[in-house]
Formats: sequence, C-alpha cells, structure tokens
Amino acid sequence: AAGRSAALQTQIAAMEADCRRRWGGVELSAIPGVAAWRAAYKGFGIKKTSYRSSVERLIKRVLGGGALPEVNTLVDLYNAVSLDSGLCLGCDDLDLIEGDLAFRFARPGDTFIDMGAEDGEDPNDPPKDGEVVYADARHVLCRRWNWRQDARTAVSAQTRRAALTAQSNGCGDVEAAAARLADLIASECGGRRRIVVADRAKPTATF
Repeated sequence: AAGRSAALQTQIAAMEADCRRRWGGVELSAIPGVAAWRAAYKGFGIKKTSYRSSVERLIKRVLGGGALPEVNTLVDLYNAVSLDSGLCLGCDDLDLIEGDLAFRFARPGDTFIDMGAEDGEDPNDPPKDGEVVYADARHVLCRRWNWRQDARTAVSAQTRRAALTAQSNGCGDVEAAAARLADLIASECGGRRRIVVADRAKPTATF
C-alpha cells in the first residue's frame, strides 16, 4: 500500500537518526558495507565513481541530511533495512519475473530498462559484456550487481508477490537483516514469507 503509517514513519526516522549517529563524520570509504562493495566493484573492473552500490547511495543521502525516499511501503521497508544493516537489498515483483533468478555475467543480447535514468539519460541501457548482473530468464533485473534496477519488474502498490534479495558480500548479517525485513513486512503489509540463503558453499536455493 502507498503511504507510510505513523508507526513506520517513526521507525524509519529512528533508523535515519541512528545512521547519522553511527557514521556522521566518517569517510564513506571507512563504512564497512560501503567499503566491501567498492572493493567488489573495483574487482570486476568498475573504476568510475558514478557507479556506486545501492547501499552507498542510501547512506550518502541520509548522511547528507536527506531522508529515505518515500516510494511505497515495500520499497520503503527494504530501503530502511538496507540503511540500518549496511547491506544491499533489492526487490522485484515475482509475478513479472520469468524463470529462475541468478547473479551471472552479462551476455550479448541482454536488455535493461533503467528505472533510475535521470533527465537526458537513455533508459535503454544494456549491460556491458562480462558485467555482473542479476537477471531472470528474460532480461537483466539489476546492473552491476546492485547499482540500478530494471523498470519492468519494479514493485508497486499493486504488487502481491515479491522476491527480495539481501546481499552481504562478506560484510554484515544477511540472515538477521532478512528476518527483520520479513517481520516489518508482516507487520505493515501482512502476507506470508519464506527466507532462503545461497552462498559460496550452496550457490542455489529454491523458494
């Protein structure tokens, strides 16, 4: 549902205040969640500072005095948990997804419609060959691991089933973040949830 409840607004404001308390005056590069993804981006050849992980953009926004964007309840919840945990979180409408979900290398013919394209930017922005992407069987859902999301599977107030991802990259407690997010969703949106974990030892999961 669109719009935040008073209780949710209070919780999100508290998370924003805690972020400023913990990280105010600290260089972004020294924040563990930011540093882990900067190193990962550098490792797969991304040198431009215009490409930053989703969690870095949220933290930078809040430390700069801004508030988390108000989009819809589900998006607001996962952004808040991302900010609080220092992990990259994302979400797609499961009814708009085709086939299996996977983090993989980009392939020739992959398509991507940039949900975050700014004025003057072409939203039709396919990934470079070999780039790390999150994709379903049809197209790329997120470029550069967790940089920007495709518009075609974005969640909305009409979403009834969603697939959320929490990515730790060796930094932070992904299971605790997932559990907290699941509890918040149950409180604010209702519904059923299932949490599965994939890692290097077990790279596939069924849900």
